[in-house]
Formats: sequence, structure tokens, C-alpha cells
Amino acid sequence: MAISLRKPQEIEKLRAANKIVAGALELLKQNTKPGISLKELDAMAEEYILSNGAKPSFKGLYGFPASVCTSLNQVIIHGIPNDYKLQDGDIIGYDIGTELNGWYGDAAITVGVGKISEQDEKLIACAKEALYEAIEAIKDGMRFKELSAVLENSIRSRGFVPLYDFCGHGIGKKPHEEPEIPNYLEHGSPKSGPKIKNGMVFCLEPMICQKDSSKVILENGWDVVSADGLRGSHYEHTVAIINGKAEILSKI
Repeated sequence: MAISLRKPQEIEKLRAANKIVAGALELLKQNTKPGISLKELDAMAEEYILSNGAKPSFKGLYGFPASVCTSLNQVIIHGIPNDYKLQDGDIIGYDIGTELNGWYGDAAITVGVGKISEQDEKLIACAKEALYEAIEAIKDGMRFKELSAVLENSIRSRGFVPLYDFCGHGIGKKPHEEPEIPNYLEHGSPKSGPKIKNGMVFCLEPMICQKDSSKVILENGWDVVSADGLRGSHYEHTVAIINGKAEILSKI
């Protein structure tokens, strides 16, 4: 496994790409209101990304047909934007990637539409809090498997379970690089496998199910739901390891 170590000037290029992701997510969050369609939100984010000199990196990636993954209610990740108009009580996940001068950005949020249920509030909070707990825990020399264990413990301690078979990942001159970072511990001891080092840049993205971690991919070949049929949530940041700690690149 070859995990790239980035120079400070390369990290700044990644920060620039991720700053545009953060701005696009904030724009969508502000416009998450009843009556707006998923396609309108997708077009809004694409226009913002292009106007900032970047490209929407998800468009065409592995054949994905849009600029934003819009994951509605039961869809946890990879939702395709359509003509559906948001309604009060929905929850919607936005996952956005950018490419700026050959460097990539990636982040995601889940937000409620109008007034949402207490259970949905807890579901969204789980993804966000697990992400930030994991980021806080990162230190130079920690193993990636230890980080996966932190993510899993954070999720399960809140009464939810991680989605299986999808993971966080490295990022740089490609949208997905080594390593893969599951949101759960698999294949042996947390004290095994590669270590986190200064200069590494990667994405953490807890994906939350309510009862069943098993995935189901819907007929369109993209939308991923839990086998329990219940709502899910997703949060993601790109982080760089600088002076022994994780610094979030995908924020305004």
C-alpha cells in the first residue's frame, strides 16, 4: 500500500479545492427548503463550483450522472438528483467533489428539511459527532485501524450502526486514493496495518444505519440504502495531517 505524503504547497492546493466544496455545501444547506427539487440543488452547486474555477469531480466519475450526490431519507449515499421536491420532515445528504488544477476536494453533510423528527435529529448528529470525534482522536503514529475502531465505537455508542462495504479514502491528484478507511474495525487487531503520518491527506466519512449495517443498492445502480429500510445519514471531511494532528481542509 502506497500512501502519499504531501508537501505543504500540495496541501495548500488540496485546501483550495476543498474550500470550494465547503462553499457549495453551505450554499445547498442554505437552500434546503420545502419545494426545491433535487435537480435544482444539483444545478445550483454545479454553477457555484464552475464559477469558482473548479470542476464538479463526481460528474461522470465511474459513470455518475450528476455533480452532487443527493441522498434522500432512506438513501445513505450516492443518491442521484431527480425531479423530487423537498418536503417538510425530509432529510437529505449532500456529497460533493471538486477538481481544481489537478487536485481534488470531497466532503458531505446531512441536513433536515423544515421540522424533522427527534430520531432523525439523533441520526444526523451521530454522523457529525462521530466524524469530529475521529478527527480529534487522530495523531501522528496512530494506525488507520485504530481510527476505524474510534469511528465504530462513536457510532455504536449512540445507538446506531455503520454501513458496511463503503469507506473513507485517501485523496490528492485522484478523487480516491490509498488507503481505504472503513467506519468499523475489520481484519485483525487495531494495532496492525499502516500508520498515520504527517503529510497524509484523506477523507473520513461515517455513513450511519439505524439497525442493519448491510447495504442494498437500488435499481438505478447507485442509491445505497440499509437492509432495514430505515433512514440513514452521512458526513464527510477531507483532513491533512499537519504537525501531528488532523486539520480539516473542507471548511470555509
